Formats: sequence, structure tokens, C-alpha cells
Amino acid sequence: MERSMKMAIIVGVVLMCMVVSEAAITCGAVVSSLAPCIPYLKNPSSGVPAACCNGIRSLNSQASTSVDRRAACTCLKSAANSISGINFNAASNLPSQCGVRIPYKISPSTDCNKVN
Repeated sequence: MERSMKMAIIVGVVLMCMVVSEAAITCGAVVSSLAPCIPYLKNPSSGVPAACCNGIRSLNSQASTSVDRRAACTCLKSAANSISGINFNAASNLPSQCGVRIPYKISPSTDCNKVN
């Protein structure tokens, strides 16, 4: 049941993010890359899964333009807001824990239009 609920949320996020069509990166790619991070973001006392860090590194390399980074930011915000129980402190620190630097903080208050 929990797995089907997660899939329903992911599908909903993908559909909500389809409006970002000019970017080469899709919300589907963002959500797929970061799906392994969800258990950690709900329970940061567990370690960051290797698959999560692999997804973050992959997403970071795919988001090579400002348009891609804005699209990824928008998708991240939508996903984070649609999944209950996300620890936003853990989300904010996750890229650095995986050795990745991103040009914005992962937060519900991030203005994705200002991401370069």
C-alpha cells in the first residue's frame, strides 16, 4: 500500500511539473533520480543511501544549464511539498552530504526563478 501511494505521489509530481517544457531535464528524470532519497528525507537518522547520492550526482550532471537548474528546482519543490514527512533540514544538507554543490538551497521558500 505504501509503495503504491509513493508511486501515485511521484506520478502526480511528474504531471504537475510538465509545464516546464523548455528545459532539457524533465520532472520525471528529477523524481526518478531522487526517489531513493525519500526514506532518508523522512528519517534522517538512517544513513544516506548510496543510490540517493548516485541520483543526486546524476541529476547535477544533467542540469547543466540555468534553464535545467530552474526546472530541477521547481520539480524538487513540487515533490517536496507533495510528500508528507519530509525533513527540510535534511533535504537542504543532502547535496553536500553526497559531495555535490548546487547553486541554491533546497527549501520550500526557494525562488526557483532566481536559480542560475
